[in-house]
Amino acid sequence: MSVTERDPISGYLTTGHDWNGIKELNSPVPRIVLWFLAVTHIYAVIAWLLFPTWPLGNTYTKGLLGGDQQDAVAADLAAAATARASWMAALATQDFDTIRENPDLMARAKATAAPLFGQNCQVCHGADGTGGPGFPRLSDDIWLWGGTAEEIETTLRYGINSPHPDTRFAQMPPFGRDGLLTRAEIAVVTDYVLTLANGVIPDDPAEGAVLFQTNCAGCHGADARGLEGTGAPDLTDADWLYGGAPTTIRQILLNGRQGVMPAWQGRLSDAEIRMMALYVEGLSVDGAGDAP
Repeated sequence: MSVTERDPISGYLTTGHDWNGIKELNSPVPRIVLWFLAVTHIYAVIAWLLFPTWPLGNTYTKGLLGGDQQDAVAADLAAAATARASWMAALATQDFDTIRENPDLMARAKATAAPLFGQNCQVCHGADGTGGPGFPRLSDDIWLWGGTAEEIETTLRYGINSPHPDTRFAQMPPFGRDGLLTRAEIAVVTDYVLTLANGVIPDDPAEGAVLFQTNCAGCHGADARGLEGTGAPDLTDADWLYGGAPTTIRQILLNGRQGVMPAWQGRLSDAEIRMMALYVEGLSVDGAGDAP
């Protein structure tokens, strides 16, 4: 049975527990802790009375002060919208040259567009517009549809191969699947495309060159440098959207390609689309020196 005693040094009673001569003291709770607990309990009771607190089915106690965080947030959002209304209207109505000549407006547009890009575009095009397999790089000077803010706005607004009636449209036909070329001819064209980094030889009589001029030049151009504004890429550079390996080129010739860019009209406001166009144009200007 435990026997309590008083510690001769501290004056506190012991609990009767002894570990190899070390005795546990029955020390009282510090007074400051008791005061802290008392104050916090009093504050809790006051808060329950003043602020929205207890759930009551599909509602809650409103509190004597009648505060509502939803109303506060809505008021903050309304104030922010009012504060930015004038320059957002300028972005929506002024031409791009006028906007570019206004440093303050450009700074506001790019600062606001950066998080918009992160929320809507980054998942496909990368945080810095560096792109990836199947998703174009936006930080170089290579463009399928044009890299000016005006052209970028059109692409953003209507998309590419999107359901929008004014969408840009481009398709790489499935030459193999549709029987436009035989597998042997596709192999020949694949080998020929791999030589195009050296440019196109005029009047080249080789089978691959003849097949290319007959079937591919209409979109990619007789010089294979693509036709900007049609979605047909330059085949003579080192920039490949889906990859430049022989197996990849062969698969594209066999089965075709038809990438989709969503139409952002209706998802973003006119001002947001135009500031995004300026932002993406800036990515190209700032990152063009790093383009392959």
